[in-house]
Amino acid sequence: MRGLAVASPLPPAAAAARRWPRASFSGRETSTQCWKYDLSQDRSLGGSLRIGQSQGSLLRHHSTNLLRPAAAAISVEQDDINTYLPKGDMWSVHKFGGTCMGTPQRIQSVADIVLGDSSERKLVIVSAMSKVTDMMYNLVHKAQSRDDSYMIALEEVFEKHMAAAKDLLDGEDLASFLSQLHSDVSSLRAMLSAIYIAGHATESFSDFVVGHGELWSAQMLSYAIKKSGAPCSWMDTREVLVVKPSGPNQVDPDYLESENRLQKWFSRQPAEIIVATGFIASTAENIPTTLKRDGSDFSAAIIGSLVRARQVTIWTDVDGVFSADPRKVSEAVILSTLSYQEAWEMSYFGANVLHPRTIIPVMKDNIPIVIRNMFNISAPGTMICRQPANDNGDLDACVKSFATIDNLALVNVEGTGMAGVPGTSSAIFSVVKDVGANVIMISQASSEHSICFAVPEKEVAAVSAALHVRFREALAVGRLSKVEVINGCSILAAVGLRMASTPGVSAILFDALAKANINVRAIAQGCSEYNITVVLKQEDCVRALRAAHSRFFLSKTTLAVGIIGPGLIGGTLLNQLKDQAAVLKENMNIDLRVIGITGSSTMLLSDTGIDLTQWKELLRKEAEPADLANFVRHMSDNHVFPNKVLVDCTADTSVASHYYDWLKKGIHVITPNKKANSGPLDQYLKLRTLQRASYTHYFYEATVGAGLPIISTLRGLLETGDKILHIEGIFSGTLSYIFNNFEGTRTFSDVVAEAKEAGYTEPDPRDDLSGTDVARKVIILARESGLTLELSDIPVKSLVPEALASCSSADEFMQKLPSFDEDWAKQRSEAEAAGEVLRYVGVVDAVNQKGQVELRRYKRDHPFAQLSGSDNIIAFTTSRYKEQPLIVRGPGAGAEVTAGGVFCDILRLASSLGAPS
Repeated sequence: MRGLAVASPLPPAAAAARRWPRASFSGRETSTQCWKYDLSQDRSLGGSLRIGQSQGSLLRHHSTNLLRPAAAAISVEQDDINTYLPKGDMWSVHKFGGTCMGTPQRIQSVADIVLGDSSERKLVIVSAMSKVTDMMYNLVHKAQSRDDSYMIALEEVFEKHMAAAKDLLDGEDLASFLSQLHSDVSSLRAMLSAIYIAGHATESFSDFVVGHGELWSAQMLSYAIKKSGAPCSWMDTREVLVVKPSGPNQVDPDYLESENRLQKWFSRQPAEIIVATGFIASTAENIPTTLKRDGSDFSAAIIGSLVRARQVTIWTDVDGVFSADPRKVSEAVILSTLSYQEAWEMSYFGANVLHPRTIIPVMKDNIPIVIRNMFNISAPGTMICRQPANDNGDLDACVKSFATIDNLALVNVEGTGMAGVPGTSSAIFSVVKDVGANVIMISQASSEHSICFAVPEKEVAAVSAALHVRFREALAVGRLSKVEVINGCSILAAVGLRMASTPGVSAILFDALAKANINVRAIAQGCSEYNITVVLKQEDCVRALRAAHSRFFLSKTTLAVGIIGPGLIGGTLLNQLKDQAAVLKENMNIDLRVIGITGSSTMLLSDTGIDLTQWKELLRKEAEPADLANFVRHMSDNHVFPNKVLVDCTADTSVASHYYDWLKKGIHVITPNKKANSGPLDQYLKLRTLQRASYTHYFYEATVGAGLPIISTLRGLLETGDKILHIEGIFSGTLSYIFNNFEGTRTFSDVVAEAKEAGYTEPDPRDDLSGTDVARKVIILARESGLTLELSDIPVKSLVPEALASCSSADEFMQKLPSFDEDWAKQRSEAEAAGEVLRYVGVVDAVNQKGQVELRRYKRDHPFAQLSGSDNIIAFTTSRYKEQPLIVRGPGAGAEVTAGGVFCDILRLASSLGAPS
């Protein structure tokens, strides 16, 4: 007899010696199971080998590598069926993966879960213990590579299962399992020895070896359940599940034959609890095979369909199906329900849900699948069913989840000769098929001028080369203009069953991507509209995923904030953010994360957010040397958050010079720093042009009125068609305080000293008294009004006496200032005699295209004369507000109000990015 046979006494439990239902071998009954591995034509073996339990001989002959029964076929006798297999809701199917079966303690937990199920009948599908499948594949690899260490590796497999059994079982159950384990390992040793000699193993051989992991875990679990007194049988699914190959690495179930075999099996062992092996099956010729990777889930779905189960529960180590990959989107949520189609789409696009084929068996019988966490039984999990009820009918509920695929390349075939020519697409994809590449997505313009498709990056070189060969002539004569390859791409897919019937979903998605400064390279959407697929740069993928996920309210509108200048204004802003963060998150869906703080000497960085309750301490203890370029790189390279904003709280010209580059990187900018908008006109115009041309925002409300809405009021007037005629105002809170208190018999120097002591002035009061700060605010308003003026075009009346301008220090200036009190007293007296007051103002004369800063006198009934403290006041005279100017008045100085103005800009940015306004 030519071939390899492995024999062992009945009743075997696994692999080569496994008992098959009343099988006849060569036309006669036998008490010893015998599988023949017919190698009679395999040149790689140089012949065939027969190994029994006590003997072996090598017979030389050539053959194909086929695994089949010793006789030409196994004839399964037709048993009289006395016990019919019940079907329907009394069955509950559970599947436990390798992680769940990873240790003896976990196997006992699985048994407890099964026993705790109140269903009338339970069918439990198990995988091999954690890592065992890989260990078994490694055994085959080592043996066929003629690596002697396969024997050591087999011993490790044996030791792992023996140790688990000793922890889990005792008494006769332990003895029975160990006896079978010894027998199986002995048979495997003979099998691997034959593979070692041959130097080759077919897929059937490999499947036969690898399937032992499931056999052993199923036996251990069945013994663990029986320990409690519950009746339980275990099933080798190779006796029941029949499949046929349908493609590379893929099989299709034969439902009719599998159902017949399950009925026969059940008639012999009608237990209320059945523990079945996942992953393994057999062909119609009774050759052992597998359902390939992720096959245990597939096994559970097939068996659930065969018994028409009430539900199939897939137990894993996560709480359910996430709305996005939680490793990329920290705020991803567990979905309570998914439709079959949604789960199918998600799994296709790489989401860790189920293999798409797992859904097919249960979908045809409308059996729900529930994904649950074995390690958190209190979590309800995710139910996958026909069509979940819509909880709220909101637009946001239309998109259930987002998934991504990385490491792709986009192939673009383009040319005017493609338009209207039948067969072009067929020719293109025939080439791709011949190469063996997997097409992930296809997109074609209606003009038929071009067609593009995405393939794995590792396959694109072969695809490109084949297309150039196939279309060499068309490229040469110009019918095709190019075959272009764009590497470094990713796919982002939005998935949702109700997208098909809901207008506006695509608009929201693309708006979210645009506002995150994401460029879309290709788009695809089927007429079923279960998903919208976009191709984009791989480096943008996580940011795009995050932006889209956030926009559909599956997570908060999250804004990553970098603070430059944690001084008086910046520090106050940080404290305001700390106090308000929880309220914004709860009431407005805005999640503000400060991920960087930098001063002039040190900086503090975080990938996910700095604890603002102790930012000062952290900046002191954990800071690193300040480096603005590294700080910005930290912001730009952060892929956790799609939306980032730099807040410049300095008055530094060099910091302001970087705004343009930051905006080009897609980082929003908010600032109270006046230097950029009052600097050189060409740079200002360049900055504003970039801002208008992109979805990157630049907000600077606090540059003019601190917390007062000056810029927004001016823009509102202009955007609604009003025409600015004249803007006049008291723009300096410091100078407002000084002149509001310069009355009666008080001297000018005393009032300045008081303002300095109260913190209203800069450390050197000359910076305020020079009028330069007011001039910068005037030039900003002039430019916002459409005037093209430079700062040097604004005449400024300085309040610093010329003789004191050269003082070497602020202290020297303050000491010498009283010598000019008499001059100031004289000006005040003249004004009072005329019933007027002194006020330092800035003016924009839009009609005459000019501006100025000077000290003016106003009647006591004028609004400018009614101020108190450090209030600012700005009067807008326009075509609509010509007779009675529009006046904005309020506090215009101080860290609290300035930081508040910056905070308002941050919230305005969040609103523009999708947060509720």
